[in-house]
Amino acid sequence: MRGKRTSCAGSGRGVREANEARGKGRSVEESVRLTAWVRGRVQGVGFRWWTRARALELGLAGWARNTDDGRVEVVAEGPREACVKLLELLRGCDTPGRVDGVVERWSEVRGGLGGFRER
Repeated sequence: MRGKRTSCAGSGRGVREANEARGKGRSVEESVRLTAWVRGRVQGVGFRWWTRARALELGLAGWARNTDDGRVEVVAEGPREACVKLLELLRGCDTPGRVDGVVERWSEVRGGLGGFRER
C-alpha cells in the first residue's frame, strides 16, 4: 500500500544536467552511466521491479539493488536523454513506496551490462 504524499523529491537536476550538456557542446544522445541512490521507503514495496520496468521502457541496461542502509542503488547505461528521464521518474510522485531523496553520479559507460536486472 502506498502512503499519501504531500510533496515529491523531484528537483529538476536531471533536466538541468541535460541542458548543461547541450550548453557545453556535448551530444545529449551520447551514452553515459547513471548511478543513483534512492532513499525513503523504497525496499519491500516493488521499487526495484518498477525501476526495472521503466529502465527497459527507456532502452537502458543496468541493475537495481537494495543496500544494507535501506536505500536502493540504481545503475543505468544508455543514451543521456534516457538516463535523465529515468532520473526524473525516480524523483517523481508515481514511484512505489515513498522517495525522500535521490543522489546521482554521472560517469562514462563501462559496458558489460545486458538488459536490466533486479539484484
